[in-house]
Amino acid sequence: MKFIGTVLLLVILVAFVAGGLAAYFVYTPFGPSTETFVEIAPHTGTKAIASQLQQSGVIRNRYAFDILRLVRGGTLKAGEYRFDHSVPMTEVYHRIASGDIYTHALTIPEGYNIFDIAQAVEAAGLGDRNAFLAEERQHTELIAEWTAGAANPPTSLEGYLFPDTYHFARHTPAVHILAAMVRRFRDAAQQLGLQGDVSRTVILASLVEKEVSQGAERPLVAGVFFNRLAKSIPLATDPTVIYAALLDNRWRGTIHASDLQSPSPYNTYRHAGLPPGPICNPGMAAFRAVLSPAKTDYLYFVSDAAGHSRFSATLKEHNQNVQAYRKSQR
Repeated sequence: MKFIGTVLLLVILVAFVAGGLAAYFVYTPFGPSTETFVEIAPHTGTKAIASQLQQSGVIRNRYAFDILRLVRGGTLKAGEYRFDHSVPMTEVYHRIASGDIYTHALTIPEGYNIFDIAQAVEAAGLGDRNAFLAEERQHTELIAEWTAGAANPPTSLEGYLFPDTYHFARHTPAVHILAAMVRRFRDAAQQLGLQGDVSRTVILASLVEKEVSQGAERPLVAGVFFNRLAKSIPLATDPTVIYAALLDNRWRGTIHASDLQSPSPYNTYRHAGLPPGPICNPGMAAFRAVLSPAKTDYLYFVSDAAGHSRFSATLKEHNQNVQAYRKSQR
């Protein structure tokens, strides 16, 4: 009986020590002091996850994590997780079981085109630039509700990837990222009350977005475009020439005489009317300017030394403004 009592006492002591160690491993905060990312691949088992967390310095002991899994249950979810301070193992487990994955911020400013967006996606760690650009050109079905009756079928999602800050998990499929941007465009279109020939409105808004940054001048620029279109005068806007060069992979950072002679339908110096599609992704202010353009007799505008635009109704006055701008540049 004395022997049995001793053994029982030892068992209780071992259990007490084991329980104390388990409680220490599970409830005492532990973790990295600097930003640490752990990416759990799909179908990774609990033991492999525990080992990965321990090797990354997120938990003290992988066996304690296995025990916690048996007690807590639930499904551990794949994804990228971010840890930057000490926490109890229970919190680490809860985050992975609830799928509290890290998301990457993707900011798309007004006026970004498909090339800019593809580069931003790569910079945010969300995919390869060229692969994303190919997806932007492939999934035009996402904007069919606005372009089905357009004179020129869309060749990309240009114009409909609404500027905003988005958050996506690593490895989010490109089509899901694009669909989120198009949904944001749909929300904006409903807010603006876009109807009728939406594709035409998007093209005009993209031109306004690229031509002017001063809010008060946007309606004036939109008015100039409407006046020129009404008189069948070529829009002769530099951003369309730049976009044509980008599409042909020949943009050299500045407009050359050969660019102005390009046969591209986006070259609004050679072709009257609107280009066949948008040249960037405009924001709300540009859309509002197109929906409510200023009523003037202006047909021309050019930048001045202060970065504002000088508007004129005659070619003579416009040429004077151009000369003044060139003189200020010299």
